[in-house]
Amino acid sequence: MSTTLPAHPLTFLRARIRAARRSGAAEPLIRNGHLLAGSAVLAAVLGAAFWIFATRWYSVETVGRSSAALSVAGLLSGLGRFNLGDVLVRFVPVAGRHTRWLVLRCYGVSAGVSGLAAVGFLLLVPWISPELGFLRNPVLAGSFIVATAGYSIFVLQDGALTGLRHPGFVLGENALFNVVKAGLLAGCAALAIGTGILLSWSLALIVSIAVTNLVLFRRAVPAHQRADTAGAPRPQRVLRYATADYVGKVAGVATGTAVPLIVLNRLGAEQTAYYSLAYIIASTFYVAVASMGGSLVVEGAHHPERLAEHGRRMLRHAGLLVAAATAVVVAAAPWLLLPFGAAYSAQGTTVLRLMALSALPNVVLGIAIEVARVRRELRRLVALQIAFSVLVVVLVVGLLPVLGLTGVGLAWLIAACALAVPLLVGLPRWLPAPQGSPA
Repeated sequence: MSTTLPAHPLTFLRARIRAARRSGAAEPLIRNGHLLAGSAVLAAVLGAAFWIFATRWYSVETVGRSSAALSVAGLLSGLGRFNLGDVLVRFVPVAGRHTRWLVLRCYGVSAGVSGLAAVGFLLLVPWISPELGFLRNPVLAGSFIVATAGYSIFVLQDGALTGLRHPGFVLGENALFNVVKAGLLAGCAALAIGTGILLSWSLALIVSIAVTNLVLFRRAVPAHQRADTAGAPRPQRVLRYATADYVGKVAGVATGTAVPLIVLNRLGAEQTAYYSLAYIIASTFYVAVASMGGSLVVEGAHHPERLAEHGRRMLRHAGLLVAAATAVVVAAAPWLLLPFGAAYSAQGTTVLRLMALSALPNVVLGIAIEVARVRRELRRLVALQIAFSVLVVVLVVGLLPVLGLTGVGLAWLIAACALAVPLLVGLPRWLPAPQGSPA
């Protein structure tokens, strides 16, 4: 048996590159997953730059209160949008000629309920969280309502673009939002506007929503509907799916909001600022995994017979990427926080390292959740999300009084490991290896 070697090493290298490109073009799972994860990372990097500017131009107390207020806006947005972003990821691929109807219906419900939730919170804020009483100022109240309702649309348009296999638009949307937000913050600081953090966030949302939906409804949606030559039926049982997934998702959003509020009430605004910036960096890995999982859901909707193959491939791929990124963050944590200020580096390094480590077991949990979405295994979907949220909050309440911010980081790490280990042990049951492949 003879083997023919290439005449020149460069020829062989070019051939491998061309083959890799052809493979990537033919297999959208990883390609789109990379773009969605890249969008999450870009948003995190630009978001970190925003907070670096904020810490330079505003006091620690203002940064802490503003970050807590935006966390509450995220919670209320999550409550109001009923997790319809994930519904769009799951059902837009098969909605065909009903795509515009589905997207607009989700927009209307989410924006309306989110805005009402924001109004309700402002009325009750003296009893719920007196530290956020400054939001009752008329200008800030309006900004808070806009940020809450607008963020719902912002998330839903990501879901629609993902379901339409346009992850490049998602990346552009996030870049636009963060660049405009930083520019507006600089303007507010130059004009000595003390509420610039919230104002810049709200106005940037409006700009991003207007531009993105122009692209969405004038290009992406019409093309998807024209491609439906067979006449796809209107998606069925969407409400049941949305209700189940919503319950689990609310638990996750509530955890992300409850933890900084617990820190704020127990340790004060300064410690909340240190935790919040560490969380912003570490949560990038969580968002990146969820973003790559969106590609798995889309491809699973298109090709359900390949779900096991795609799921295992995404698990390996995302695990390697997150492991490499986690190693970098753990090693460089003090220097990553240093641009925010010496105090942020000194106080936030340990919690950042622990939360970054928690992202690795979260890969297993994240892929398991996306597989359950594709299969519409609603009980499993809800149980996984609620279990993780409850574990985190219970552990934070127990460990924070003893270990401070270190206890918060440990809570995230222990909760993720507690669920990832049994999922890995039971991997052949919920994600069996395709026939002919190694288990």
